[in-house]
Amino acid sequence: MTAVAVIGLGAMGSRIARRLLGSGLGVVVWNRTAGKLTELAGLGAIPAASPAEAARRADAVITMVSDPPALRDVIEGPGGVAAGVRDSAVVIQMSSVGPAAISWLTSALPPGTGLLDAPVLGSISEAEAGSLRIFVGGPPGLIARWTPLLAVLGSPLPVGPLGAGSAAKLVANATLFGVLGVLGEAVALARGLGLPGATTFEVLATTPLSEQARRRRPSIERGEYPPRFSLSLARKDAGLILDAAAASGVDLRIIHAARSWLLEAEAAGLGDQDYSAMLARILQGRAAQPPAGRERSPASEPPGR
Repeated sequence: MTAVAVIGLGAMGSRIARRLLGSGLGVVVWNRTAGKLTELAGLGAIPAASPAEAARRADAVITMVSDPPALRDVIEGPGGVAAGVRDSAVVIQMSSVGPAAISWLTSALPPGTGLLDAPVLGSISEAEAGSLRIFVGGPPGLIARWTPLLAVLGSPLPVGPLGAGSAAKLVANATLFGVLGVLGEAVALARGLGLPGATTFEVLATTPLSEQARRRRPSIERGEYPPRFSLSLARKDAGLILDAAAASGVDLRIIHAARSWLLEAEAAGLGDQDYSAMLARILQGRAAQPPAGRERSPASEPPGR
C-alpha cells in the first residue's frame, strides 16, 4: 500500500489527509501544532514527530503550507523533509509559493529525489469533495506515475516542467483578484451614483461580470463573507504574483490595485475572513483624493478649459 505523508494540516492540508485516508491509503501526518494531529490519528493517520520522520515513512510527501518561509522551515534542517526523504520517494509541493520557491526547492532536496510542483485551485469544499483543480509541473513520466494519487484529490492538469504549476496558479489567482476588485468597484460606483441595489445587479447580469455578480450578491447584500480562502493568504498570493511579474519584466497594474484593496482589508482586521471580504473594504471606502501632481480626468475639468 502506498504511504503518503502530509506536511501541514491547516484548512487544506487536513482535508487532503482525510481524502487520502478515505481512499484506503496509508497516511503519515505532521503539523507544527500537535493538537491538529489528534483527530486525524483517530481516523487512522500515523502522527510523526518531525517532517523528516514523516518523509522517512512515505512513498510520497505532500507539502501544504502557508508561504515560502513556511516551506523552507519544513524542508531544511535535521528535522526537515530533505533530511528524511527516501531516494525512491517523490515530494509533491501543493502550496501556493510561486516559481522562485520551486526553483529553491529543487536545489534543497537530495539529488535524485522526485519533485512535482502541484498547487491547487479551489478551497475547503473542493478539498472535501475531491474536486480540486491541480496544476502539475514536472517530468512527464513522474506526472504520469503519480496522477492516480492526485486524482484522489481532484483533476490534475499537466502544465509543463517544474515551476509551471506554480506559474499556472499565479495566473489563475490573478484573474480571481482582478475580477473581484472590478466587481467591488462597479458596485461601489453604482451606490455612489444612486442606483438601487436590485438594479445594479440587473445591470451587472448583462456584463462579463454576470457570474461573479450572481455568486457574490448574497455576501455583498448581507455584508458577510464566510471563510473559504483567507484574505491574508490571498494578500500573500497577490504579492507572489507581483514578485513573479517583476522578475519577468511584466507590468501588472490591475493586480497592484487589487493587492492594495487586500492590504487595506487586512489592516482593517479582515485577514481571517474570506478573501472576498475585500469587497467589504471597497464598499466601505470613501473616494480618495488624487495624489498631488496627478492629472484629473477630463470629466473633472472645469468648463471652458
